[in-house]
Amino acid sequence: MKKSGLMFAVFLILGIITGAVLTAVLDPVQGISFLTRSAVINWKPSADLNVLTFNINITIRMNLLSVACMITSIWLYRKM
Repeated sequence: MKKSGLMFAVFLILGIITGAVLTAVLDPVQGISFLTRSAVINWKPSADLNVLTFNINITIRMNLLSVACMITSIWLYRKM
């Protein structure tokens, strides 16, 4: 199978989604709370140009479990 940028993006997105699902499922478990505790990054760019005004709100929630899933997806892509 030929490796491409699109396939890499698909693997990475699937890794991110898997990490988010596992975080939601394992969040109530107290023993592994260090894996599911998220660091939140907010970025809110905006502009007012008198004719056009826009506001964008981007929030990224990263935790160890989602990073591990992303690394695993990259590893699986490279093994492909």
